[in-house]
Amino acid sequence: MDEPNRAVLKQKLEHYTPSAHTIALIKNTPILLLVGVSGAGKGSIKQKLLEAGQYHHIVSHTTRLPRENNGVLEQDGNEYHFINLAESEKMLDEQTYVEAKIYSDNVYGTSASEIQQAHDEAKIALTDIEVQGVAEYKALSPEVKAIFVLPPSYEVWQQRLAKRYEGKVDSDDIRRRMQTAKAELEEALSKDYFRFVINDDLGKAVEAVDAIAHGEPAGKESETARLLAKELLEKL
Repeated sequence: MDEPNRAVLKQKLEHYTPSAHTIALIKNTPILLLVGVSGAGKGSIKQKLLEAGQYHHIVSHTTRLPRENNGVLEQDGNEYHFINLAESEKMLDEQTYVEAKIYSDNVYGTSASEIQQAHDEAKIALTDIEVQGVAEYKALSPEVKAIFVLPPSYEVWQQRLAKRYEGKVDSDDIRRRMQTAKAELEEALSKDYFRFVINDDLGKAVEAVDAIAHGEPAGKESETARLLAKELLEKL
């Protein structure tokens, strides 16, 4: 299959809507979306939930090439489903994406097949995602649960980042991450469908996220976490 025209592909992405079957699937499958600023620990929470066996990891599709992480090359079907632009356009034409977008000249998206697998296994579909992606899911089904993971304080957050990226990134990169975090916090606080969880103790954070996924109503802890999100935003 020939590589599609990038301008045409971009236009298809801008006007994309999933099929009626995909929308029905989203409405009939429990879905949990994790969002969080860099260094909050959403990846660690996701891994612990997956180890419990009640969740299905939504593996996204991307048109970028596999990368090396700590000397290990990413594997197809593990970190991502690696596809080319023509395959991505075919998915758009067949409306088998749930949502898709261009980031750094590559297409990223989640597929209906991943949600179908979670549905068939009677598991909760789980992934970490950007705040914009959450909005697209929520537009399809208000039952989709979205959790914003927070570090316990601004100071601890900065310490985590310094330890995590020491010797690997420069101050400009940290500045960009803070700008992204500011936009993420602003967006999440502007929506009433986000639940906030503080990741001070990983085990307790995993329990809190799991409880929300299974329908626990918001309590005092959720409001405390929302206030912390506002404090973090003010310091940015």
